Amino acid sequence: MAMSFTTSLTNHFLIAMPGLEDPNFSRTVTYVCEHTERGAMGIVINRPMNIRLGEMLDQLDIASSDRRVLEASVYLGGPVQPERGFVLHPTAEGFDSTLNVTPEISITTSRDILEAIADGKGPTHRLIALGYAGWGGGQLEQEIGANTWLSGPVDVEIIFRLPASARWRAAAQLLGIDMNLLSGEAGHA
Repeated sequence: MAMSFTTSLTNHFLIAMPGLEDPNFSRTVTYVCEHTERGAMGIVINRPMNIRLGEMLDQLDIASSDRRVLEASVYLGGPVQPERGFVLHPTAEGFDSTLNVTPEISITTSRDILEAIADGKGPTHRLIALGYAGWGGGQLEQEIGANTWLSGPVDVEIIFRLPASARWRAAAQLLGIDMNLLSGEAGHA
């Protein structure tokens, strides 16, 4: 018997439980961009890579002289299509291939947003990722049922302003959960 699809997790954080040992997702926070009965797609928001945006722009023959742009982190958005780029940003008009997840948050996959960022005209708050996290129909629901993930509300401050190393704990704190108390790390009173 098939599970009925009742609750979309679009515009939610998926917070990896401390016991999740899959190296792709251990201690990650994933922003869910789309979740339907056919499956889910999201971007991991706390895995900076050893790649700077300047290197990515060079490969695409996009010039920029803005040091902040060139030094910006690129994130590993997930294990699916790691050669494909995604830009999470506050919703704005004017890019070729944009999905407005909510009135506040969009994801763009077209080159024009990178050109705008390089020119200093793109969104100032942004998260640039290579690859994404994907789940087939019913798979994410099964993983949540197996206590692999917590799901909770999104806070744009966590995505765009907090350091990557603080995002996992901060996302859990939105649910009132202290990951130190859930983790397998030993503590001493």
